[in-house]
Amino acid sequence: MRARVVKIGNSQGIRIPKLLLEQTGIMGDVELEVGKNQIIIRPVANPRADWDDAFKSMSDNGDDTLIFGDENIYHSWDEEQWQW
Repeated sequence: MRARVVKIGNSQGIRIPKLLLEQTGIMGDVELEVGKNQIIIRPVANPRADWDDAFKSMSDNGDDTLIFGDENIYHSWDEEQWQW
């Protein structure tokens, strides 16, 4: 498919057909990358996309209790993985 580069203010751009946007899932913000004489356009990943499901699962399993400031929340990870 061909597209024409057009002037848009002080910049230039192209019009992307709706069908291509629907096929790629691009609806909002995008990331642009240049590589090997190409412009790569990809949708911005939402790092919190699955949080609602994770929180519901925690609630269903009873893993969503409050931690109060007086409790010791020590975990073995503190000694094995963390570097002070």
